[in-house]
Parts: sequence; structure tokens; C-alpha cells
Amino acid sequence: MKIGIVTQVRVTSSRLPAKVLLTAGGQSFLEHHLDRLGQTGLPVVVATTTNYHDDVILEVAKHAGVPVYRGSEDDVLSRFAGAAREHELDGLVRVTSDCPLIDPAIISAAVDRWRSEKDLDLYISNCLERTYPRGMDYEVFSAKRLYDAEAHATLPADREHVTPYLHQNRSGEIRLLNLPWAGGGASYRLCLDTPDDWKLLDALFEEHDATSLNCAELVEILDTHPELATLNAHIEQKKLGE
Repeated sequence: MKIGIVTQVRVTSSRLPAKVLLTAGGQSFLEHHLDRLGQTGLPVVVATTTNYHDDVILEVAKHAGVPVYRGSEDDVLSRFAGAAREHELDGLVRVTSDCPLIDPAIISAAVDRWRSEKDLDLYISNCLERTYPRGMDYEVFSAKRLYDAEAHATLPADREHVTPYLHQNRSGEIRLLNLPWAGGGASYRLCLDTPDDWKLLDALFEEHDATSLNCAELVEILDTHPELATLNAHIEQKKLGE
């Protein structure tokens, strides 16, 4: 069974345009993100748009040795399905490119669990209930369920956010499994969506060598340096459909 990581990327983000191309620690945030995904040993696919603004994404991905699939800017569900078909994936890990510090070991453990269950109707995530910092989020599901969602999901939020049809079990056929973490830090933001998120990530890369740190080590730094955590503690996560 071929399982691959598909990460969605575009430069026309509303709150911080071209955020994944900003740099810290000598690399763009997208490069950090792809480096970490590559450490899982799984195939990685960048799913970007046909918008000419995203042409630059191809160059970053090419330099990283990661293939690119281009699809609809708004119908991200169809973009993921297209990437899965083109790369003949049986299972997918969905992540987003605004997570430059995502922990590859966490993804690998989730994939191992999904494989062991041998259930194509199983959806695994670590954010059905928030126990990890934002920026460590993943979802694992079968191509079979993705294609079913592509065929039957009709709400605009379903098409834009890829997986609501799955994790809300709209088909009535999905088995949901949340993999929690007891390491703390659920209130922390290690994702990149606003200028204040950028400030925190820049400090972690430039002052604390975040390139080499896992999730537990990052949480420990923020626990030890609350002045860092306060840099973006006020940011409200965008709601589904916003």
C-alpha cells in the first residue's frame, strides 16, 4: 500500500501573503517544512494551484526534489484527489505548508498506526481534540475515502478545507480516531499565519536552533521562555469557512 504526504501550498494567503517564502534560519519556511516531511521517508507531493502567482512554488519544490501537482485554487478537495490519482496513492497524510516545525516522528507514528489498523474507512488525526501545539497537525485517510468525498461533498467549506466531509462523518461510514499527546503545549502556535507567528518562528530558528528540535523540545522552550509564547498568544485561529 502506497502512502504519501500531500501538503497544500499557495502564496496568496490573506493574513500574511507569500508567508511560506519568508525566511528564517537560512531557508524559506516552505523549505523547512519540506525538509521535515522528507525525514519521514514517505513520498511527499506539493499540491499547489494553477494560479501564476504559485509558479514560484515549483522552483522551491524542484530544489527540494519534491514533485508538484497543480489544481484548483478554491476547490482544494479536488486538488488533493488529483494529486492522489497522479501519484497512485492508496493512503494520504494531509498537512499544510504553514507548519515549518511539524515533527516527522509524529507523522510516522500516525502512519504506522493507520497501516496496522488495515481499515480503509479509518480517519486518524491529532487535532479532532487539541492536545498538540498548532503546527503539528496531520490527518491520515485512504484515497478511497478521499474520492468518495470528492464525489459527494457539496458545501463550499467541504471543497475548500478538504476533509470536513470525512471528519464530520457525513457519509456515516468513517471510523474516527484521535491520537492525543500528553506533552502539553496545546495553547501554543507553531504555525505561520500572521506577522506575530513569524516573529515567534524567527526567534525559534535564529535563537534556539529550531531546525533540529522535535515537538517536545519546542514545547519545553516555550514553557521555559513565556515571553516567546506571548508573541502570538493573542492570535485567533481562523474558523472553518472563513
